[in-house]
Amino acid sequence: MTMTKTERIPLGWREWVELPDLNIPSIKAKVDTGARTSCLHATNISTFTRDGALWVKFDSNPDQKNQGDAITCEAIVKAVRNVRDSGGHQTERYVIETRLKAGSISFPIEMTLISRANMKFKMLLGRTAMSGRCVVDPEASYLLDVYKDK
Repeated sequence: MTMTKTERIPLGWREWVELPDLNIPSIKAKVDTGARTSCLHATNISTFTRDGALWVKFDSNPDQKNQGDAITCEAIVKAVRNVRDSGGHQTERYVIETRLKAGSISFPIEMTLISRANMKFKMLLGRTAMSGRCVVDPEASYLLDVYKDK
């Protein structure tokens, strides 16, 4: 779904979003145009088969300050990819597709799973998820709040 430039969703450099398919009601995401794929903090990652499809089960803690309340999530594995991080290190990661929601705005995104325990943001929103949908204002934060009541 590509929108005209005037229809694109304005994003700040950080935004509050939801991942309802994973039962994550609220997570602060860093909007990162330098990252191709979005990623989510995940620990205790394991795979299993359900109805002939490969699934992944993992714990995610969306709260930056409280490390104790993890949410157990399950999703179909869309792919396994080698991903290079900002430090140039390459790792193999599971890729899932899930719905990103902010107020009444909702669309599917791909994201990889990796431990971000030592990172300030537990989620990165990469440029592929935003392509054709969003425009980023690097001076602003939390612009999606205006959509919550629409």
